[in-house]
Amino acid sequence: MTFNANHVPTETPSAQPVNGSSPSPSQPLQITDDLDLLLAILPDYIRYPLEQHPLRNVLVEVVLDLGRQPEARFPGSSEYLTNEPITRADLQYCVDRVGIFSGDNRAGIEKTLHRISAIRNRAGDVIGLTCRVGRAVFGTIGMIRDLVETGKSILMLGRPGVGKTTALREIARVLADDFNKRVVIIDTSNEIAGDGDIPHPALGRARRMQVARPELQHQVMIEAVENHMPEVIVIDEIGTELEAMAARTIAERGVQLVGTAHGNRIENLMKNPTLSDLVGGIQSVTLGDDEARRRGSQKSVLERKAPPTFDIAIEMLERQKWVVHEDVAVTIDMLLRGKQPGYQVRTVTDEGEVSITQETPPNPGANRPRSLPLGDGFSSGNREMRGGWRMSGQMRPVPSYIEPKAPNPPASFAARADHQSFDELLNSSLEQASPRLVEPFADEHTVGPNGEDLPIHLYPYGVSRHQIEQVIRTLHLPFILTKDLDEADAVLALRSHIKNHSKLRQLAKTRELTIYTVKSNSVPQIIRALQRMMRLDEDGIEAPIDLNLFSRDGDEDELDALEEARLAVEQIVIPKGQPVELLPRSAKVRKMQHELVEHYRLKSSSFGDEPNRRLRIYPA
Repeated sequence: MTFNANHVPTETPSAQPVNGSSPSPSQPLQITDDLDLLLAILPDYIRYPLEQHPLRNVLVEVVLDLGRQPEARFPGSSEYLTNEPITRADLQYCVDRVGIFSGDNRAGIEKTLHRISAIRNRAGDVIGLTCRVGRAVFGTIGMIRDLVETGKSILMLGRPGVGKTTALREIARVLADDFNKRVVIIDTSNEIAGDGDIPHPALGRARRMQVARPELQHQVMIEAVENHMPEVIVIDEIGTELEAMAARTIAERGVQLVGTAHGNRIENLMKNPTLSDLVGGIQSVTLGDDEARRRGSQKSVLERKAPPTFDIAIEMLERQKWVVHEDVAVTIDMLLRGKQPGYQVRTVTDEGEVSITQETPPNPGANRPRSLPLGDGFSSGNREMRGGWRMSGQMRPVPSYIEPKAPNPPASFAARADHQSFDELLNSSLEQASPRLVEPFADEHTVGPNGEDLPIHLYPYGVSRHQIEQVIRTLHLPFILTKDLDEADAVLALRSHIKNHSKLRQLAKTRELTIYTVKSNSVPQIIRALQRMMRLDEDGIEAPIDLNLFSRDGDEDELDALEEARLAVEQIVIPKGQPVELLPRSAKVRKMQHELVEHYRLKSSSFGDEPNRRLRIYPA
């Protein structure tokens, strides 16, 4: 961008799409800063070092504090310009050469974008100045030009100094000049269009309305809509509740809003009671018993109060890296439900091209192929990982042992003379354990047994979500739990609950959803129900058991006891049809063994007195 003597732009850079969809500036960014006019207000002994400074073109601001050395600040560094301290005469010299300070202690230089901010003492005297360089940067909105074209309201967030106002200025120019829209800028501190009555030429055809006092900004916003028929209103630094309410009023009248607010992320606005209305507002609601059970949440939850004022939110993390939330309503709803929303990351490369990356939060189990083995990917190469053979979920039955000469009455499993000791069985199982890959759906990566798309969305009702998630995660089953009945492919409910819930049965019937029931919240019941959904039982596929499903703490004692029960069932009870007694265990461990035996559809009972109480397993 070049300027003639009258500061009239003679060239307007264009933005072109990359790969047919992504906008990209076709030329390097064009910058004008009128830096000489800012340096002219400084005393000579401060101005001279800056005029010769090698980093002059990237100067951010000059800080003048009474009794301290003048300081020049650059991106990532700062330095003193002279050893002489600032005097009151130096400050007055600068004040005399700038415009009038407004109620927010800001002033400017006519026909420039520079901002001079004052620090005053209790008596109202100026004791410090911050002279901030204002630059018109053309081409900054190449990253979001496609969003600006949509006509939706856009909110830009970011820390001070990241370039919000610069981007706002360029958006106003593009909307006015390139799209021929009626644009009105509410310029409270004259920071967007510069000081004086004539707006800076960087605004193009956009009009500017000044604000007499900062606290009147909301009134000027409404006045602009009522008097000047704008199609777009541009607002910088929405900071009060009245301004947020005025912004909502404007948006409801069908006017496109483009504004900024201080706050790094959209979560900051949600937590800010003053500005939360910009994203719809947050309210606490109390759910009914059925709704709380359906969602699997507490009865008191936070929800969005109204539609967001702004449709799109942009988090300006860096000058060349922006995060885009294309649907603020969806983002806020997901955050309130404790989920991580998806978003876009837009960056500008050194060549000036825009790179757009769609970031989707990981969804455990959503993309796992159904042909994965049941377990945690156990193979000969990772047998030494933590948990070893137990964590793999692979429990290969050990070879058959010597057949007993005659049936024996139930006896302690460890004391049987006909078999090797439990330790030998355990060691043999460990040594001969090899991956047994079960691929029941190797040829069906995308379609379930009933023709449904995978993964299957499961709606639990009255069943422990934690235990269902544990089974799905451990067995790598293609299920996703959902709290929305409209998204569900099937329902898993506790039998005692579903009997008295006619509404749920009716909804499931209307949506043609199958309801699978379990008698209790036990792991075997849940495993069996999920197997029924996958038709594993019908296909005669026997899935390996992962002992971690039945263990509470995952310690060695629990896993050893469960392995003892597994070996007893697979080596004695099922193949030989004989009852077996296990070693004495605590009540907690015996309960785990009972659940494991139940998984095999066998009966078991505890007998004996503590501390020698133990489990007896009966054949079917």
